[in-house]
Formats: sequence, structure tokens, C-alpha cells
Amino acid sequence: MGSVNVNRSVSDAFYRYKMPRIQAKVEGKGNGIKTVIVNMVDVAKAIGRPATYPTKYFGCELGAQTQFDFKNERFIVNGSHDATKLQDLLDGFIRKYVLCPNCENPETELMVSAKKGTISQGCKACGHHGLLESNHKLNTYILKNPPSLNPAAQGSSLTEGKRGKRSKKANGDANGDRSGSPENETTGTTTDIVVEPPEKTPGKREGAKDEDDDNWAVDVSEEAVRARLQDLTDGAKGMTISDDLDKTEKERMDIFYKLVKCRRDAGQLDNHKELVSEAERLEIKTKAPLVLAELLFDEAIAIQAKKHRVLLLRFTHDDIKAQKYLLRGIEQVIALHKEKLMPKVPGILKLFYDYDILEEKAVVEWASKVSKKYVSKDLSQEIHDKAAPFLTWLEQAEEEEDSEDDDLEIEYDDRAKQPLKQQKQQQQTPQKTVDNDSDEEDDFDIDAI
Repeated sequence: MGSVNVNRSVSDAFYRYKMPRIQAKVEGKGNGIKTVIVNMVDVAKAIGRPATYPTKYFGCELGAQTQFDFKNERFIVNGSHDATKLQDLLDGFIRKYVLCPNCENPETELMVSAKKGTISQGCKACGHHGLLESNHKLNTYILKNPPSLNPAAQGSSLTEGKRGKRSKKANGDANGDRSGSPENETTGTTTDIVVEPPEKTPGKREGAKDEDDDNWAVDVSEEAVRARLQDLTDGAKGMTISDDLDKTEKERMDIFYKLVKCRRDAGQLDNHKELVSEAERLEIKTKAPLVLAELLFDEAIAIQAKKHRVLLLRFTHDDIKAQKYLLRGIEQVIALHKEKLMPKVPGILKLFYDYDILEEKAVVEWASKVSKKYVSKDLSQEIHDKAAPFLTWLEQAEEEEDSEDDDLEIEYDDRAKQPLKQQKQQQQTPQKTVDNDSDEEDDFDIDAI
């Protein structure tokens, strides 16, 4: 089948990093059809990653289950898939997990910190070292199955302790390794396997309890994962695998709501970067102004708008959609404090406009449609009616600016159309006329005398 460049975007025929082309064989039929990647071991060796990683990546991308048969070196993806499609998917895996983001060299290695829940990448060619930039679902599998783990144990649970080992010995399974059993060879489901504990420390008396024996397993509960996330920097949080994106938009908005409320109550709203990063991580930055309006504004909205102007600009600057969501949030605040804020609607809108939080386009689009999604339709209509003076002022100001620009443009155009030579003649002609007039006057005066 020949070989191809590891980085297929490089067309150099003498590129030193090569790998075999993927060979795929479709077996079975009907619901039992599956694709066996015949040479996955050789491909994985060429790119320096365990064969389970690209196979699992294929499963994630294709939405199919995967199976590993280490004894016979069979790596299986359920369903019928041709080699060309798998080769294209492998390019995506190589870009995310093999190539160095700095020099695009494949001489990299992955370092997994199960304690912190992070995956780092180090390049032997340029010395680059940093957290993995990919946030793919495969990260979860890599965290549970680091590259240093015995390949035959990958896909198995690491949380079974010494108690499980003793129970296996009692049942006659002395070595605790079931990687060769038929169940583990032919199924892609997770099974339990015992990992040998660390070697004894020299000098420690026999029978003494190792303090780390009870803590060597990785706690993968939701609470433990969230606790580890809290220890990471804001930048690392964005690259760490999380199940928050699998939640509904409402649930993600609630997560952001709790964070802003916590920071507001603690007087820590000055950390704008943290709030923006969290909104981007949850993919709700455009709708975040709804939450900010609810938590930051009340009947003293004029003072609060000035106080939180910079924070609001972080979310609304050059984002018309975010500005329209902020307007809907302001509608909700006005509805809660109707008696005091309803008469001040024009002033409130002009205040946000003067602070550059709202742009003219966003206000005009908001005014063109009365929505009943966040407040009642009658109340929304009343707010729009109250905003009429501001909208009229905004329209007149725009017309005046346009008319001034038109006058200036016409003046400039008339002058620009005249040739330079003709302009010089016009400048010289009045001077000659004045001279002639003066001569005539002199002559007239002489004759008169």
C-alpha cells in the first residue's frame, strides 16, 4: 500500500517522517458489520502513540463503538468504513495529538497528570511544552489510559484497589491480568483490572502500612473533577475536558449565573477575564448580558451602568446580538421596578448609548420588534413607546450627520471636477480685472481733472 507523510499537508517527497497507509477490512454483515484496521499497530508505532488512541478517536468521530484485541493485534470500529475515510480522520488525530503546535514536528510525547486532570505535550525537536490545545472527547479516554500504561490494560478501570486483587487471588486468578481473556479481547466495554502497587520503599519495615496505598487510585467522581478544575489557571480551564458542554443551554446559563452571583456577593467582579473565559468555555458569551443585567442592575441602574461599564463592554463590544440580549435584560429590570424606571426609559437608553455599551444599530433593531420572550408583550410595547423620544433623537441626529456629510461632499466634488490649469486661470483673472478697473479709474480721474 506504500507510505505517506505523517503530516500530509507537507508535500515534500523527502519528508523524513513517514507512516504506512491505513488498511481497512470490512467483516460481517447486517447489524454485526465491523471494520478491522489491519495495520493499526504499525501506524501507531510510526506516529508514536498507542494504537488504542487513534482507534478510539475514530469511534468518537464516527459515533461507533470500538474493540481492541491485543493478542491478535486487531483494532475494530463497528460499522462499514473505507480506508480513505479513516485516513482523513487520522489526519485530524495527528493534528490534535501528534504535531507540535509550535514547529509542527511529530516528535512529541504526551504527559498525563491524573491528579490534576490535565494532558501536556512536549516536543523533542523545538523544546515546546504546554497543555494540549485540543478539547476533544478522546481526552477523557487518555486521562484514564495514559501512554505509560500497559497497552493490554488500556480501556480497563484503574480504580480497583488491593481488595480486588486479594479477591482475584482467592478465585485462582493469581496474576490479575485478564487481557488475554475472550471477554476482554472481543468487547469494547470497560472491565476491571488490577494494577500493581508501587514498589516498597527501602528501609521500611515489613508489614508496615504504606500511607499512599489507599490513595493511589484516581477519583473520577464529578465532585473530584470539579475540585481539580478549581486548582487550574483560567487558561488551563478552557483546555481541560469537561462535561458542561454536553448540558443544555439553560443549564450552562445557570452555571454562569452562579459564578457571577458568587463573585458579586464577594465583591470580586473586578476579575473580568475570569467571567469572560467562563462564558466562552460554556459557549454562552452572546447571551451572558442577560445574566449580567439580572444580577447587576436594579432601580439604581444609572449608577450601576457607570460602575460596571468596563465589564459590560467586555461582552457587548462589536457584538450586536449581545447588545440586543442586554436590551432584553434591561426590559426585565424595568419590569421589576416599573414605577421608578418606566418614566426614565429614554434616559436609560441614552445613558447606555453614551457609554458606548449600546450601538445605534442594536437599538434600532431592538425597536423594530416587540418581543414577549422575556417580559409580557403589553409591557414590552409600553417600554418601546416610552423609548420613542430617544429613538426620534437618534434618527434626527443621524439625518443631520448625513446632511452635513452630503454638503461637504458636494463642495469638494465641484472643486475636484475643475482642472488644475483652469483653477489657476480663475485665480489670476480677478487680479487682472482689478488692475484694469484701477487703470480705468485712474484714466477717468485724469479726464475729469
